[in-house]
Amino acid sequence: MKLVGKRIERDRSGYVTVRPEDDEDMWHLYNLIQEGDRIRAAGIRRIQNVSATGSVDSKRVRLNLTLAVTRVTWSPSAAPGAESGTTAGAPNTAPEATATVEIAGRVAEENPHVKLGAFHTLEIESNKDVRIEKDEGGWDSIALGRVEESCVPGRGAEVAAIVCGEGTATFCLLSEHMTVVLQRLEVPIPRKISTTSSAHEKGLARFYQSLYTSFLRHVPYSSPSLRAIVVASPGWVRDAVFDFIMAEATRTSNKPLLAARSKFIKVHVNSPHVHSLVEALKSPEIATQMKETKFAREGMMLDRFFKMLASDEMRAWYGPDHVALAADRGAIGTLLISDELFRASDAAQRKRFVGIVEDVGSKGGEVLIFSSMHESGQQLNQLTGIAAILTFPLDIEVVEAEEREAKEAEERKKAEENGTTD
Repeated sequence: MKLVGKRIERDRSGYVTVRPEDDEDMWHLYNLIQEGDRIRAAGIRRIQNVSATGSVDSKRVRLNLTLAVTRVTWSPSAAPGAESGTTAGAPNTAPEATATVEIAGRVAEENPHVKLGAFHTLEIESNKDVRIEKDEGGWDSIALGRVEESCVPGRGAEVAAIVCGEGTATFCLLSEHMTVVLQRLEVPIPRKISTTSSAHEKGLARFYQSLYTSFLRHVPYSSPSLRAIVVASPGWVRDAVFDFIMAEATRTSNKPLLAARSKFIKVHVNSPHVHSLVEALKSPEIATQMKETKFAREGMMLDRFFKMLASDEMRAWYGPDHVALAADRGAIGTLLISDELFRASDAAQRKRFVGIVEDVGSKGGEVLIFSSMHESGQQLNQLTGIAAILTFPLDIEVVEAEEREAKEAEERKKAEENGTTD
C-alpha cells in the first residue's frame, strides 16, 4: 500500500490518504476504517434526470464521494476451481486484488449529483486513492501502527505453500497478515488394480502436469521476498510432487525455477487440507528459516501458550477481564491479541484493548497482534481473542478476591466521606 498523504493532529484526529494495491492492502483498510469515520474515494452512482416531458434519463456517473461510515464489509477473494490448459502464465506476477471492501454510509459533503445525507455504498478499488478521516482520538497507536506497517516498501508474500494429497492440491500464499488460497486443484485418479495400472498411472501423470501448470501460474517462485516454498502432504506425495516439478523445470530449461530449488521445503502433515498449514509451520524445517517472520512467531507463541495452559495454568491467562487484571499487575510477558477485537463498533471497548496493548508494551512486554486471516488468528478468536503468557504465576481466584476487597474498601471509604459531608 502506498502512503499518499497524512496529517495527524495532537488530539489524534486527522486524515490519512492511501492507495491499496492487493488483497492484503484491502484487509488493512478493512481494519483501519471504523463506523463514524469519513471516507473519500472514487465510486459510481446511477443518476436519473426527469425531463419536462416526463421522460426519465438514467446514466452511471463516476464521482469522488465523502461518506460518513455506518457499515464496513469485507469479502475475501474466492479460490478458483481446477483449471485445464497448459499455459504457464507469468511466474513473477503478483496476484491482483480480488478481495473487496464495501463502505456504506451517508454522503457527508455536498455533490452536484448526490444530495447531502443520501445513502450510498462505495466499493473500494485497487490503485485508487482512499482518504480516511477520524475524529479526536481516532488515530490511536494501533491504527497508526497498521498504517506504518502496511506501507513498508517491498512487503509481499513470504511463503508459498502447496498442501497436496493424491489427486488434490491447494495453492496458498502467506504474508504477514493473510493466508490467500489461490487455487484448489482436483484431478480424479482411478484406483490401482492388480491386473493393470495404466489407468492409474495416466491419472497420476495428468494430476502432476495440472499441478505443475498451476504452480507456474500462481507461485511467484523467483520473487526476492519469497523465502520458502512449502510442499506439504501426508505419505510420500510431497516427494513425488517435488521431483516432478524439478524434472519439468530441467526438461523445459526453466532456469529461474531451478535457481529457486533451495527455497523448497518438504513437510509431513496429517491431512491434505488448508488447516494443516498451522501444523506445517510448526515443523522444525520451517521454524528455523521462518523464525523472523511475524506469522511464524505468532504460531510458535500460540503453541507455547497452549502447552503452558496444560502444564502451568497460573502463567497462562485468557479472556478480556483476566488479561486486564494481569496487565494491571505488570505480569504479562507476551500478549496475544486478535485484530478482530480492534474492529469493535463500541469505541470504549476498542479503547480498552488499545490501553491493554499500550500498557503491556510500556512495561517491556511483547505484544503480538494476530491476523484473523491466518489459521493461528482463528484459533485465538475461539479462545476469546485475547490471551497472555505471564512472567510469574498468578492465581486467578486470589487476584479476583483482592479486586473484590479493594472495591469494597473503596465503597466503604466513599460511604464514610458522604457521611462526614452530611
